[in-house]
Formats: sequence, structure tokens, C-alpha cells
Amino acid sequence: MRLKPRNRRKQVERRWRLPAIDWRRLATTVVSLGALAAAAGGVAWALDQPIETIIVEGRFQRVSPLDVEQAVKRRVRGTGLVSVDLESVGRSLRSIPWVETASVQRAWPRGLRVLVTEQVAAARWGANGLLNAHGELFISETRHIPPELPQLSGPPGAEHDVAARYLAVRGRLTEAGMRITAMRLDARGAWEFDLDNGVTVRLGRRDVDARFERFVGAGLPLVGERSGDIDYVDMRYSNGFAIGWH
Repeated sequence: MRLKPRNRRKQVERRWRLPAIDWRRLATTVVSLGALAAAAGGVAWALDQPIETIIVEGRFQRVSPLDVEQAVKRRVRGTGLVSVDLESVGRSLRSIPWVETASVQRAWPRGLRVLVTEQVAAARWGANGLLNAHGELFISETRHIPPELPQLSGPPGAEHDVAARYLAVRGRLTEAGMRITAMRLDARGAWEFDLDNGVTVRLGRRDVDARFERFVGAGLPLVGERSGDIDYVDMRYSNGFAIGWH
């Protein structure tokens, strides 16, 4: 008996041929892209015109619009409207005393628009410094201090802590019809503040929040009744307080 040989699968070899490159067309495309880039560069150059106008906006009481304009001119001298560094101009403006925020935008075709917000003084710091509502010392030396501002003081670097406690205390005292005129933090960490009726309240270093609450609950009514006779209220006791009479 003869066995028939099995059919063997034929191995099929497939070959792919890369399409021919049209070098002339490729060269044309490269040249076209180069021309497009050159055209874009030409457009950018055409837009990068010298800055001729500066529009200054904002409510000004302490800052001179002329100072703002001069600061911008110094920063943009020699640059065009496209190449000008807007963030650098903004930083220069924020370095001007009493400037809190400053935004700079391009005003086509040849101008800049500047919006300035002034600082709002919330308290005095030390002898000649000013704090804003965030407890930030934005001017360390000034000759023009609004007389109605409270006087805050403390060690260097404690501006934010003193301002935060002042703001917390001020609200509670305002509700009672009194105004705080000064708050002090000494080098040992002891707190005290003055009221507009001339009374000084001493809180000390420990349990400051609890002592203040005790003053509001027990000492404040007495101060309201006899403020003319009281020199100070000392809250540095565990179960009560002491009064210094005139």
C-alpha cells in the first residue's frame, strides 16, 4: 500500500515596495514651509511696533499716575509691543510705594493699558510703618500717617500675628461700643491693648484668647461704667482680674 504524501503549505513571501519619492514635490513643500515661516516672522516683525501710548487706569490717592507712566517707560524703552515683557513691567509697578496690584495688557496697535490698585492702610506699625488689611508691612518708613489708624507694634516679623489679633479683638469691642487704639506684643510674647477711653488691658503671654473672653464677659461692663476712674485692667490671673485705679 502506498501512502500519498501530505500536501505541504506553500510559504508565501510578500514584499512591500516603498513608493517613489517625488523629490521635486518635497523640495517645493520645504520651500513653501520656509516661506511660511518667513512670512510669519515678517508678520511678527510688523506687529512689534514701538510703544507710543500708555493708558493708566485706577483710583489714585497716594500714587501719582505720572510715576506709574514713568516706571512703564523706563521698562519698555527699546522694546516693541510684541517683544515687551509684561510681567517685568508689572513687577516694576508693584515696587512703587502704595501700589498693591498692577496689571499690564497690550493695547493694539502701539499702546499699553495699565490698571493699578492702591494699598489701603489698616494700621500703623511701629513709628513710621503701615500695614494693609492682610497684615502686610507695605511701607516701613513714611512721613504721612493717617492719625485715625490704630498703633500696632511688636518684634520684627510679627506684623501678621499682631494684625490678626487686632482684627479679631476689634470686632468684639466694636459690638460693645468701644474702639481699640493700640495693640502691643513685647519681646517676651506678652500682649496688651489700649481702648479709646484710655484704659489699658493686659493679657500676658498664656491663655490669651481665654483671658480676652473673660475680659469681654466680666471686665468690659465695668470698664464701660467707670472708664474715667480706671487706668488698666490686668487679666493675668487664673480666676479673675485686677483693676488699676487712677
